Amino acid sequence: MKRLPLHTYFPGARPITYGCMGLGGSWGQDPYEQQHVDQAHTIVDAALDSGINFFDHADIYTMGKAEQVFGEVLKARPELREQLILQSKCGIRFEDDKGPKRFDFSKQYILDSVDGILQRLNTDYLDILLLHRPDPLMEPEEIADAFTMLKSCGKVKHFGMSNQNQQQLNFLQYYLDMPLIANQIEMHLMHLGFADDVTLSNDNQGKDLTFGTGTIEYCRMNDVQIQAWGSLCQGLLTGRDLSGHPQHFRHTAELVAKLAAEYQTTSEAILIAFLMRHPAGIQPIIGTTNPARIAASVKALEFELTREHWYALYVSARGQDLP
Repeated sequence: MKRLPLHTYFPGARPITYGCMGLGGSWGQDPYEQQHVDQAHTIVDAALDSGINFFDHADIYTMGKAEQVFGEVLKARPELREQLILQSKCGIRFEDDKGPKRFDFSKQYILDSVDGILQRLNTDYLDILLLHRPDPLMEPEEIADAFTMLKSCGKVKHFGMSNQNQQQLNFLQYYLDMPLIANQIEMHLMHLGFADDVTLSNDNQGKDLTFGTGTIEYCRMNDVQIQAWGSLCQGLLTGRDLSGHPQHFRHTAELVAKLAAEYQTTSEAILIAFLMRHPAGIQPIIGTTNPARIAASVKALEFELTREHWYALYVSARGQDLP
């Protein structure tokens, strides 16, 4: 099993993370109900039973209710807190009376956001805070001040970014006196920018290389943990109806099922193993609210894909041969 860069800070961190975006009910303004709290208890137990101890949040998930129901779990079972690694994100603001949906990395907004996160989660501190999406108006000196204040008062132990390329990471790191330890980006079998960035750097064949050239290499050289959101492809390759999707989606789903049979494992495990086969020590995030799929996903820890099978999946999901 590949060593995660995060092990420097959290030696007990497990290789797979649970993403809490599906908790808390709807994305509307209606309050959460007891059924949503019960679901959060069930999911936390399913994750822990599967060996997952790392939980990823964001202040916007189900309009803050994902953090609230998770906080209800910690309120009822405070002994769990020290068993968990809790991460959350801030920086996205929804449309309000002041403006449209926007990104906000201003110092005061970061500080206020963390206070809200801690209150909703019923915890005194976050293990990691990520800034959620790039803010074109960010002032790195303000972010540095906010991070320093949050760390010095014990509200946040470590910091990172989300959906950032290597230039953005390097730019902010220049102003910080603490390392950025994580970068969370979309990576999965149907979103292959992380691989296309390498294989198609001189021949993009019309591919959209928005991943950011050199991001993987920057993170590996600077011990920034790469976290992959969307790891299970929203069920597209593990049973969802693919009517109306391109033919290579169906071929890839068939290949995933074939490899699952060959490795005597689950289709979910094949998708996770695809990411974990990469030498960067990628940390997949799974967001399913089905306990059975959580258990199916962690079976990826029991085997490693061959190089040939990794490339077979990659080429099939691309829908065309490599150059």
